[in-house]
Amino acid sequence: MNTIANIALRNLSRQKKRTILLGSAIAFGVMIVTLINGFAGAFSANVAENFSDLMAGHVFISGTEKGAKDKDVSVIRDDTALTAAVKASGAPVKYVTRRSAFSGTLIFEGKKIRTNVDGANLDEETFLRDRLLLKEGSWDAMEDRGALILSEKIARKLNADVGDTILVQMQTVTGQSNVGEFRLAGISFDAGIFGQMMSYANLSYVNELIGLAPDEYQTMGIMLDGLKRTESAAASIYAGLSGDVQLFERGVKDEKGAETPFQALMRQQSKETWDGVKYRLFTINEILSQIKQIVAALDTAAAIILVVLFIIIMVGISNTFSIVMFERIGEIGTMRALGVQRGGVRSMFLYEAVFLALGGAIAGIIVALVAMGIISLFDFGMENPAFIIMKNGHLSFYLPPLRAAGNVVVIALLTLVAVASPAGKAAKLTPAEALRTQK
Repeated sequence: MNTIANIALRNLSRQKKRTILLGSAIAFGVMIVTLINGFAGAFSANVAENFSDLMAGHVFISGTEKGAKDKDVSVIRDDTALTAAVKASGAPVKYVTRRSAFSGTLIFEGKKIRTNVDGANLDEETFLRDRLLLKEGSWDAMEDRGALILSEKIARKLNADVGDTILVQMQTVTGQSNVGEFRLAGISFDAGIFGQMMSYANLSYVNELIGLAPDEYQTMGIMLDGLKRTESAAASIYAGLSGDVQLFERGVKDEKGAETPFQALMRQQSKETWDGVKYRLFTINEILSQIKQIVAALDTAAAIILVVLFIIIMVGISNTFSIVMFERIGEIGTMRALGVQRGGVRSMFLYEAVFLALGGAIAGIIVALVAMGIISLFDFGMENPAFIIMKNGHLSFYLPPLRAAGNVVVIALLTLVAVASPAGKAAKLTPAEALRTQK
């Protein structure tokens, strides 16, 4: 077997140009697929981490109280039990935040736009300044109780400038209509499709607008030392809360399983009744569970590209090895006359295919890794509209080892399939037939 393998390697080295051409075609296909896989591998983690910073947490706890006429009121009035559970969980907590929010209509000089406004203790959430860069205005201006930060996208639609007073309409937590005024203190860089999710005001004023007391809020955010600890920390905190407060069950889906975990929680809330405040615990992964569908789509696209590219490449490889078989008829006849069996002839071609596939695949992965490293060096800036999918302003990649190994296996198998027919024809030649055949 080793002799046959050595002959296969010798045959590849004898036709260097042909070998390099076929290997380059394989390497190109592998490189494209590896780049897509690498981007998809880091995509969900980057989005989750950036959203965690903007939403101020990896794990979240919100409270819902049944009000008049069974209306749900989003509020946390006393977080003593919540704070104790977080502390007792042993989770690697960096900090805990408290926020309220509303969806309202901003009005300025006849122009209107609906957006979400997050109320936060901005003097404490200093980390937000590193993630949300201002194009105009300053964070110091947020000391004004009625100050507001809008994304460039929303500010331009309103045609509002820093210092302008903007009217806002919203509903209180009990469903009553209310109005207020904000002074535009800062305009952040355009955040693309997420621009309408990045409006920030002071918690005390947001509470006043939506009808909550100064010491109340709607959502506790728990920021950990890394995204990977999210699910284990959530499980520990949830277990610590069980028995002390009323909790919505986690992980409940409808019969068809079509909902995201977060949607399932909301549906569960609408069906149940209770007294007092009932809490739900959820994670950034649940909020962004649909991101996994995007990653799955990218992986599917990579798989389709891999198949299409290699169907094209397989045709070329099959035709090339058919030519190679005819070129080597005399050599095959000599080998058969010297006692090499049909299986040995077939193995020689298959070995060539495997060596070609492995060489091309490894080269493609190496080129892709080098390209990833070079691309990741470019700083696109946190002000880039696509910053939400980047890591600190840089495109990043993560290639799961099993995914890379799987691609190599698929490529090897496809190459073997492409060479199977020429190898089979070569193996069927008798010594006499091969020796008398003219090329």
